[in-house]
Amino acid sequence: MAKRDYYEILGISKGATAEEVKKAYRKMAIKYHPDKNPDDKEAEAKFKEAAEAYEVLSNADKKARYDQYGHQAFEGGGGFGGHSMNMDDIFSQFGDIFGGAFGGGGFSGFGGGGGQRRVKGSNLRIRVKLTLEEVANGVEKKIKVRRKIQAKGTTYKTCSTCHGSGQVTRITNTILGRMQTATTCNMCGGAGQIIDKKPADADAQGLKVAEETVSIKIPAGVVDGMQLKVAGKGNDAPGNGIAGDLLVAIEEEPHQTLQREGDNLHYDLYVSLPDAILGNSKEIDTVTGKVRIKIEPGVQSGKILRLRGKGIPSINGYGKGDLLVHVNVWTPKTLSKQQKDFFESMREDEHFTPKPESTDKSFFEKVKDMFS
Repeated sequence: MAKRDYYEILGISKGATAEEVKKAYRKMAIKYHPDKNPDDKEAEAKFKEAAEAYEVLSNADKKARYDQYGHQAFEGGGGFGGHSMNMDDIFSQFGDIFGGAFGGGGFSGFGGGGGQRRVKGSNLRIRVKLTLEEVANGVEKKIKVRRKIQAKGTTYKTCSTCHGSGQVTRITNTILGRMQTATTCNMCGGAGQIIDKKPADADAQGLKVAEETVSIKIPAGVVDGMQLKVAGKGNDAPGNGIAGDLLVAIEEEPHQTLQREGDNLHYDLYVSLPDAILGNSKEIDTVTGKVRIKIEPGVQSGKILRLRGKGIPSINGYGKGDLLVHVNVWTPKTLSKQQKDFFESMREDEHFTPKPESTDKSFFEKVKDMFS
């Protein structure tokens, strides 16, 4: 089933401000909140859907990528769109948006523990280099990552300060009456648990560094600088917390003969003067291997041959770009006496006199065609 448009989910336009996005999400989240709709699977799905939309549209970078590439900008693990939603994940990131509407942002359903919010581990960031062929065809990369995991033998006990809630409630008398505020417990850091026992090689949080091989599926058509997210492959959190994410930045390596421009590719083809006059066939590079193209007799320098569908797949699912072959007629800089004599005799020959046809486009028209 196709994903719904994020703007449609929140009922806003693309020009909505950050405050309007937040307001729209809060309205949807309160409407479909688990506490308000117990045991309602449809409401739960809409609640998660709204959180997914807000997670992207509330982040300027992710919003820009979504506006340009749509849902496919987050395929292969990017954003919430790359994995199934987790209720604890939603409340750990966006719980504060509810204010006091549901007891300080907690939730009673789904084993929430009366408002306890699970701590999330820190994210890790890596950079992955891709060849142009890998960008064009998509690839699965296996990357070794050093991440913090819970050390074997580590045990935890309920925090005596917050009694497992992860929050400390304080009541203050003011001129307006008694006011109640809830803050993160500074003893356990909001985890609701503290270390009971840990092995010697674990840190103060009961974690140790381990190397793990992570498989990353990268969709075809990604662009340099795009960031994907592999959920749960960042650092573990102590106790019953949830793991952070692995953020994967894409770096596109330059190709030896092909130049990328969006979904289109450019190739400079140099042909000799005899080939330009008599015609020939030439083998050129593409992202799927070499192909042979025909050079028509009398081809002009600057002519652009368009090979449709031989470019990069659109990450938004709109087909493939083209490969634009730029013909450059190579003029020799040195000639033998016999060759010079031949061309000297051709100076006044009508076959060598430039005769542009109406179908021959100017340089500016060719540039315009390239961007059309």
